[in-house]
Amino acid sequence: MIQIQLPDGSKRAFDGPVTVAQVAASIGSGLAKAALAGKVDGKLVDTSHVIDRDSSLAIVTDRDADGLEIIRHSTAHLLAYAVKELFPEAQVTIGPVIEDGFYYDFSYHRPFTPEDLAKIEARMAELAKKDEPVVRKVVPRDEAVAYFKGIGEAYKAEIIESIPAGEDVSLYSEGGFTDLCRGPHVPSTGKLKHFKLMKVAGAYWRGDHRNEMLQRVYGTAWAKKEDLDAYLFRLEEAEKRDHRKIGRLLELFHVQDEAPGMVFWHPNGWRIWQVVEQYMRRVYEDNGYQEVKGPQILDRTLWEKSGHWENYKDNMFTTESEKRTYAVKPMNCPGHVQIYNAGLHSYRELPLRYGEFGACHRNESSGSLHGIMRVRGFTQDDGHIFCTEEQIQAECVAFNELLKRVYADFGFTEIIYKLSTRPEKRVGSDEIWDKAEAALKAALDAVGAPWQELPGEGAFYGPKIEYSLKDALGRIWQCGTMQVDFNMPVRLGAEYVAEDNTRRHPVMLHRAILGSLERFIGILIENYAGALPLWLAPRQIAVASITSEQNAYAESVVQRLRAAGLRAEADLRAEKISYKIRELSLQKLPFIAVVGAKEANQGQLAVRGRGNVDHGVVTVEAFIAAMQALNQPGAHDRVAEVLPAVVK
Repeated sequence: MIQIQLPDGSKRAFDGPVTVAQVAASIGSGLAKAALAGKVDGKLVDTSHVIDRDSSLAIVTDRDADGLEIIRHSTAHLLAYAVKELFPEAQVTIGPVIEDGFYYDFSYHRPFTPEDLAKIEARMAELAKKDEPVVRKVVPRDEAVAYFKGIGEAYKAEIIESIPAGEDVSLYSEGGFTDLCRGPHVPSTGKLKHFKLMKVAGAYWRGDHRNEMLQRVYGTAWAKKEDLDAYLFRLEEAEKRDHRKIGRLLELFHVQDEAPGMVFWHPNGWRIWQVVEQYMRRVYEDNGYQEVKGPQILDRTLWEKSGHWENYKDNMFTTESEKRTYAVKPMNCPGHVQIYNAGLHSYRELPLRYGEFGACHRNESSGSLHGIMRVRGFTQDDGHIFCTEEQIQAECVAFNELLKRVYADFGFTEIIYKLSTRPEKRVGSDEIWDKAEAALKAALDAVGAPWQELPGEGAFYGPKIEYSLKDALGRIWQCGTMQVDFNMPVRLGAEYVAEDNTRRHPVMLHRAILGSLERFIGILIENYAGALPLWLAPRQIAVASITSEQNAYAESVVQRLRAAGLRAEADLRAEKISYKIRELSLQKLPFIAVVGAKEANQGQLAVRGRGNVDHGVVTVEAFIAAMQALNQPGAHDRVAEVLPAVVK
């Protein structure tokens, strides 16, 4: 008799070995039909898996996260099945699940075309409709190698040959296609209904540029049609919001081959930068930070002492002068320790908070560069707090609260917290790491923040909290960090005089709120689709004259707006007002003030907001007051309050 315990605590007894599918059927026909896999004693298995001893079992359906991953993995195999039917000479390699989908790499004598993708997707749909069983078979490694060599699949055979000799491997077959995989997979192809192939890209075999370039076909798969449709809609919206396109349209910035990974900021983009930087500078001042500035290059010996040379040198740009090797700084922390070390500090001075808008350079691979989101030259809103061990938690709690306020001012209210713990390659003792990790956990618990642990993903010198925000499309962006570092102050000789007159090493807290300013501005552009809130908009107000007779009045209004601290400009072009409004709207200006003869005579403005919102006719004084109320961080949701729309 075998006892199966279900997630609700109930148990079912069977006379002998039983499959996951049979257990599901014993519960109900609906569950049997919905079952994609099982979780036996916490391990994912196929529905054909035989349970031969007392176990716990959860039936996995498409409502479960595991179920969605199984659907995507199985769809990757369906893709390979379809490719082999349409292009028999193609060789299959690997096909893993990735975020929101999957890919599969193929070796083929030419690149796949968009027309090929359409054919492959259509064949996938045909194969899914056949509802062919997906069957698992376990064979010895050498037998699997011989099988794949026999059918001309050299890449697959090479993969299996890397598995230790004497081990068994699992193969999955559907129709006439067999593939290597550890599984599990859906019980039949009919479970795969909602998928789409997205694009083709090149990828080197095993990620090595010395190997053959393969064809990587990307796809997405979902449990429900509405989920697929929603995902494709999000992609379409993301395409519209691409910061690179908007950057060109609004003349914000550009990048070019002569400076890969570096940004050329245009006047409009630099205005956004300055607003963000000056806002953060006020945050520094209001929260006890002293702004500092360190050199761009430092001698290699300092990077060796800090531990960066050993752990990070491949990402550093270096130069030589007078037989000395220097590194262009990839981060600001060693420089801040030098500023701290320039004087003797007492415990009474701690915590000591330094902040810098530090320009850094990292030798990122060219393939990873992406607009202003992933660059080689960037500026961080970097800060370092030198404190005692007893002050760590209070500083981390205060930083959490500050970060929430800053994100809210930029329009982000949902924050995701993750704690990255000690990596395998690190400096410092386990005792020190225990203290650092415990301090961060206590800080997160103290503010009541739900958090997820990321084992092994901390920096080499200390654990860190990663703060991620969610944008208008639900995308997650990791921006802020708080890192506890017991090691660098010791390595670089930072000390303070304790209350008992002994010399002790301070703890160093590395913290950033926005992270890279370039990347954060890119996030803002995509979050708002270029239609930035008034306080962030590079061009806030255009005053457009209807005829040349109102030009002088329009210019006088612009002067008054500028005197009130607003970024205003006059549109005096000899064009129809409808044309001016249309052109200015495409530039995503928050407000357009139209002036004709009546407005000029009465000292008024006819105001239009984004989305062709008519705010009616107001006096210049009232408009300036409204704009000043909106020209504040966090005030983007008060437009209707300070400047109601006219209902027609």
